[in-house]
Amino acid sequence: MTIQPIKVLVVDDSAIVRRILTEQLQLDQKITVVGTAPDPYVARDKIVKLQPDVVTLDLEMPKMDGLSFLKKLMEHYPLPVIILSSYTERGCHNALKALELGAVEVLQKPGGSHSVAEMGHELIDKIKIAAKAKFVHPEPHQGPVTPIVAGDKNALKKIVAIGSSTGGTQALKTIFTRLPATIPGIGVVQHMPAQFTKMFADHLNEECSMQIKEAEDGDQVLPGKVLIAPGGKHMLLARSSTGYVVRLRGGGQVCYHKPSVEVLFRSVAREAGSNAIGVILTGMGYDGSKGLLEMKKAGATTIAQDEKSCVVFGMPREAIALGAVDKVMPLANIAEEILKSAMLSVNR
Repeated sequence: MTIQPIKVLVVDDSAIVRRILTEQLQLDQKITVVGTAPDPYVARDKIVKLQPDVVTLDLEMPKMDGLSFLKKLMEHYPLPVIILSSYTERGCHNALKALELGAVEVLQKPGGSHSVAEMGHELIDKIKIAAKAKFVHPEPHQGPVTPIVAGDKNALKKIVAIGSSTGGTQALKTIFTRLPATIPGIGVVQHMPAQFTKMFADHLNEECSMQIKEAEDGDQVLPGKVLIAPGGKHMLLARSSTGYVVRLRGGGQVCYHKPSVEVLFRSVAREAGSNAIGVILTGMGYDGSKGLLEMKKAGATTIAQDEKSCVVFGMPREAIALGAVDKVMPLANIAEEILKSAMLSVNR
């Protein structure tokens, strides 16, 4: 049986960018660029005619901006969309908004140290992931899960480690908007370009009761605080004289990622043992699966998002197959399960 290549439509107002993207994508035999479009109106007609599997979308275009087009597309003709964004404050803000509207991935356009070849390689990988993504209706906002008590003296000893990739930005938002400020400290690895993680953390911080920030080397892991690994750096848990801190490290990719969930989970297994809770969310690949198994063997409670609520059921599937997961559950139930596992009494 012959496997058909993934059909891609490139939407960008720059003829040079359209040509470069087409040349890069055609280097992979599993991908074919079926067409290009300089604006959303041309893109609309070509989507209907060519029926692409994946669309790459620039957000700053004439006639109709990319966000408006994406919103209409998700309402009337939903399909996987990868956002190509510039590294500017406006570009990062719009890219995060695009993820909320239903885009499955965001990628930085070439510039500075980020070469065309590097972008091309990343985009090829993202397209292959996006082609397997499914659309999941956003979880209804249910409000926070409130502890009966103000806190727990054991919270300082606890650590929650979370790993996510494709679809993870919205999954994390669903979880964090339900968690109270008394939650034990949380470390997060979300696969995301280096330039976007700080704005993503700042965006979540405005909507949640905990303090959420992009991690800096030496940051303390404290109750009510969420530290998100910066793109391009591995994040590890370490002990200090007063508790836990995070350490940021360079080095090569692990499981094809930097930051890697695997690196975080293994350090949590080593440093926190049975005082840890590990959560693996939606995403393609196997990053974090072996690390989660190490956490379980060290006595940690381990949780995986179920297939139905995942945009891509790759990372959870691999962890489940290894026997690394104690509990598999819908995204909507994970916040409460984290609190239960942290031995904080909850009340609906």
